[in-house]
Amino acid sequence: MESLLSVDWKELFAFSMPPAELIVRGSVMYWFLFLIFRFIIRRDVGSVGIADVLILVIVADASQNALAGEYTSVSDGMVLVATLIFWNVLLDWASYRFPGFRRMAEPKPLELVENGRLLRRNMRREFISEDEIWSKLRQAGIESLDEVKRMYIESDGQISVIKHRK
Repeated sequence: MESLLSVDWKELFAFSMPPAELIVRGSVMYWFLFLIFRFIIRRDVGSVGIADVLILVIVADASQNALAGEYTSVSDGMVLVATLIFWNVLLDWASYRFPGFRRMAEPKPLELVENGRLLRRNMRREFISEDEIWSKLRQAGIESLDEVKRMYIESDGQISVIKHRK
């Protein structure tokens, strides 16, 4: 109980750097990481959206720094986390509201198989091997490429398969 009384509460909640600097730092890092996730590592993201993974990673880091004392106050971490959440919510809102923005923020599905033919250029673009294609086809219950009308890597990194109608 005595240790709670010995805490310098003013220092704990005072800013160690200007809030505007925290907002700029948070904004720059958010957009830098967003662009990396959007254009470079799409297929590694999995079923969670790019912005969701991004916000989890950087909010966790910002929170950890505030908790571990990398910043000298909790308020620094709170402003940084609020800035990151703001950008994430704004990005989601803009993607929902404006189709043109959605096309920039979320990659279009990329076709990997068309009418039973592997599209090797697209596979190379996403570093997807033929073994990985076959693994996904087996998971979909497909034994032959002739059964596949289309196969895509979706914007969230998942692979979808459309079979030929019988």
